Amino acid sequence: MTTIVPTSEEDPALSVVRFTAEISWVEAGPEVAEPQVTSLCLEAQECMIAGRWLDLASLMLTSADLVFSKASEKDLECIFTVICNLVKKPESLDESPEMAKLLSTKIAQQPHEKPALRLKILFNLYNMLESPYGRFIVYMKALDVAANGKVMEHIVPSFQKIDTLLKEWNLGLKDQRELFLAISNILKEHKSSAKENLKFLTKYLATFSGEEAHTMDEAKEQAAYTIIEFVKAPDMFQCDLLEMPAVAQLEKDAKYALVYQLLKIFLTQRLDKYLDFHTANSALLKSYGLVHEDCIAKMRLISMVDLASDESGQIPYPLIKDTLQIEDDEVEPWVVKAITAKLIDCKIDQMNQVIKVSRYTERVFGPPQWQALRSKLTTWRGNIANVITTIQANKATEEGSRSMQGLMIR
Repeated sequence: MTTIVPTSEEDPALSVVRFTAEISWVEAGPEVAEPQVTSLCLEAQECMIAGRWLDLASLMLTSADLVFSKASEKDLECIFTVICNLVKKPESLDESPEMAKLLSTKIAQQPHEKPALRLKILFNLYNMLESPYGRFIVYMKALDVAANGKVMEHIVPSFQKIDTLLKEWNLGLKDQRELFLAISNILKEHKSSAKENLKFLTKYLATFSGEEAHTMDEAKEQAAYTIIEFVKAPDMFQCDLLEMPAVAQLEKDAKYALVYQLLKIFLTQRLDKYLDFHTANSALLKSYGLVHEDCIAKMRLISMVDLASDESGQIPYPLIKDTLQIEDDEVEPWVVKAITAKLIDCKIDQMNQVIKVSRYTERVFGPPQWQALRSKLTTWRGNIANVITTIQANKATEEGSRSMQGLMIR
């Protein structure tokens, strides 16, 4: 196939118009094709002379779908590099997001056809743009292509930089919600870790703080889904969901009140409360895909954390056995499981049948936990100040002694 970059001095954009027009009209025969190609080239020249870059981009994209099915990947990459380069032409940055939307929408139109290439073209377009919001528009289209074209592995690594990108894009709440949900859906489809998915679901729910009631309603379904995903996750024992307005609204909701109650049990109660809840609502739990045995295992670990929070720092074996509802010979294995999960640090005193806790993980981290941390830091600061004072006093005493010794030697 002929290359799109000619050896003449014809403008690259005009070369692309000519090349794509020839592909589009090749089956019509020379008599029909030549006038059409000439007409399109003249129209493109008029746009270039008048500085109507958005119109030129629209003209160049007219045959994009047909070009994707007929041109080679190498030619396609060259074609769209020239087309995407038009975003640099407008003098006004206000026109850039509009052009970014036009280009990215057309590129993402058939995500099942050459999805990896479409994604590559979108990334190239992203890097050419100077407009922060224009970049966001292109990124959202890239998410669509990755999800619908099943090439999610190409975009998942970028999620690690989302916090940095958010600062650059400076998005409003509506755009943030759209972004976080799109990322969550990709992570769910990509079978990524529950922690990663829940991180973005939590970010989504956090955007509803202080919203009006009618706006909060749209978060209910996702809030309930997030709770269920947290309960299902075997390696997640701490979250900030409980006090979030988007989640707290479920407490009195006719449809999701029991889901909120379940979250409350997993974050503030012990195994016995969960078992009571299961007895009364086993069908509900099954409808959400929750496995009773998995929930028991998680609640046993959570109950261990709750026992570890006792101020004495010691947990007798019998108390562990009764709370976790296990046999005598299962106590130490469950303690080891809690240590392995990094929920507690402790020493097992087999002689006295007790475990001595040195650290435990808080299930929730709200105002009381912050206050406790502040008290510990204040105490620590005071202790450090006392140490420094003692060192300085000893240093002064030592220097005084040395001075006296010097006088005596003289």
